[in-house]
Amino acid sequence: MKWLETDTENCSVRRTLDLVGEKWSLLILRDAFNGVRRYDEFRRHLGLSEAVLADRLRKLVAAGVLRAEPYREPGTRTRYEYRLTPKGVDLWPVLLALKQWGDTYAGDPEGAVLDIRHTDCGAPVRVVVQCEGEERAGLAPRDVTVRPGPGARPLAG
Repeated sequence: MKWLETDTENCSVRRTLDLVGEKWSLLILRDAFNGVRRYDEFRRHLGLSEAVLADRLRKLVAAGVLRAEPYREPGTRTRYEYRLTPKGVDLWPVLLALKQWGDTYAGDPEGAVLDIRHTDCGAPVRVVVQCEGEERAGLAPRDVTVRPGPGARPLAG
């Protein structure tokens, strides 16, 4: 079966985009990785409407990407902090790859807004595609073979 003969309804990329592929969801995740936890902080920093923010946070929590932890300051009602789950933390390389591409092709001419470096040595952090067998990093699309996996189904004719 060739790619154009494959039904893409169950494609992992498609399913991931259904969960986190909308602009505001990715920006919420970016902020969560950078320490933003509270609704008011997200709203102030992102500048989006309350309705959109509440909807995206609800979807990210329902998908298991964020978890809502209650807190209460004296004299106020219970509110929630939004924390990344292990499932959410696994999206870190995806956001780093988007940042890396954006710094190269869509970034501010004055330089990147975020400078991400390894804490131990201070070197810049980069996302690379690596072969698990040879542990060779820096693979390009021409270096890999793509074929239908076990979940591939033929495209309905």
